[in-house]
Amino acid sequence: MTALWRSGGRSGLTEVLGREWDLIVIGGGITGAGILLEASRRGLKALLVEQRDFAWGTSSRSSKLVHGGLRYLKEGQFALTRESVHERQHLLQQAAGLVEPQSFAFGEFEGRKPGKRMFLLGLAIYDRMAGQKARHYFGRDEFEALAPNVSTKGLKGGMVYTDAKTDDARLVMRVLQEAQQHGGVAVNYMAVESLLRADGGVRGVCGTRLRDGLNGAQHEVRARLVISATGAWADGLRLQGDAAARGAKPRLRPLRGSHLVLPAWRLPLAQAISLMHPQDGRPVFAFPWEGVTLVGTTDVDHKGDLSHEAAITRAEVDYLMAALHDQFPQLDLQERDVIASYAGVRPVIDSGKADPSKEGRDHALWLEDGLLTVTGGKLTTFRVIALDALKLAATLLPDWRDKLEPQPVFGNGPKPRLVYQRHLPAGQALRLQGRYGAWAQHVIEAAQPGELSLIAGTETIWAQLRWAARCESVQKLEDLLLRRSRIGIQLRGGGVEILDRIRAICQPELGWSDQRWNVEQAAYLALWNTHYSLPA
Repeated sequence: MTALWRSGGRSGLTEVLGREWDLIVIGGGITGAGILLEASRRGLKALLVEQRDFAWGTSSRSSKLVHGGLRYLKEGQFALTRESVHERQHLLQQAAGLVEPQSFAFGEFEGRKPGKRMFLLGLAIYDRMAGQKARHYFGRDEFEALAPNVSTKGLKGGMVYTDAKTDDARLVMRVLQEAQQHGGVAVNYMAVESLLRADGGVRGVCGTRLRDGLNGAQHEVRARLVISATGAWADGLRLQGDAAARGAKPRLRPLRGSHLVLPAWRLPLAQAISLMHPQDGRPVFAFPWEGVTLVGTTDVDHKGDLSHEAAITRAEVDYLMAALHDQFPQLDLQERDVIASYAGVRPVIDSGKADPSKEGRDHALWLEDGLLTVTGGKLTTFRVIALDALKLAATLLPDWRDKLEPQPVFGNGPKPRLVYQRHLPAGQALRLQGRYGAWAQHVIEAAQPGELSLIAGTETIWAQLRWAARCESVQKLEDLLLRRSRIGIQLRGGGVEILDRIRAICQPELGWSDQRWNVEQAAYLALWNTHYSLPA
């Protein structure tokens, strides 16, 4: 792991940022991480900077699905669906243990849309794109066995199909880790104050002026090309300076997607359950994830200040609870059953449609005044997006040549096998390899007695917290509990009951004083209560 990510490693930042760079990538979500990886492995000297933490924005608050976009077929977006299906299959093969198959069940109810015929037609197309074939329709009795607790009122049967799921924030970290093995550099809490323009802007952008979000230090970094991969925040960078005077206008429509998290025992699911919301017919789902059950998602215009964290609203809580009451009436689910909530803002290209859910999910690239902006798209297709960005970047780097053919995200080499460890819970070997790749054995070796056991209520082992504190650029406690691990949305109160043990493990690794830890803990709990619990 790069020295820059180790505790105390930022002391070498000035030297690192002073190097000559081919490429600066702004934005530490999955799109920026993908561009950093594809650029670094192809010989470009690439630097990624993120104003908050890696995956802080959309890429830690998604629906956690690596899906082919079945609903896009209904809208005629065949190319996007085909592309997504191919990338989903690729990630299932390349990132086993991090990207995993997830079966979905969709009940057929009397008088509800979509009907069986249209749904099965869509699934047939879906199968053909994936190069597979499976049985999809099950009668009422079989479907009830596959999806217990589902409402039986008007139930005729149901469809079952397979997509995939992941830990989105850990996927970002794995891609960044891979990029660093190819020489890429990634720095969190480094904000872009302004773009540096060559010759008064005639030759475009030649670097950035940065401000360290932790100590306020200023840096000027030069590069041959700057790429903005800031997602829903892209308009803010595009419209810097005199862009508005030249007629530039906002192009994005930030949409908020909010989710509820329930204990697996309270909403036990053998399959993911997909349904059409009884109020507006939008797709909503509930599925097992990392020891809990996720319920989502909403799709509403986000009017809030993008510099502040998004949070679920009272109306969204009511909307998702209505879906649960309709689909699982016998469970009598209540708000007191909810462990946590989270909300993310999607970067959707604005086409002016009245219904936010009707907006397309394609990605877009714009080259304006020397700044290359990449935004939109889906978690699933991050590799495709990165290659498209580099194809356009190649026109601005005339001495750089690469065929830009797709390569396995995590390399072609043999996967290192973990040394057998009898204290490691079942399934953890594959899980750790998926999340840490070549570093998985080091995670295990870092464990102290008792740290290979699971944190109750999650699928995370204690040693992952120690490794994150030691080697994954944790700058704030929220980084550790909301993104390096997902304890903050898996345990009640954000994990408040186990904070003493977390402190014992992680404070020495981070090198924080007692005062620093106390400040961080208070800030984390305040953030959790305002943005990850339920609104009053």
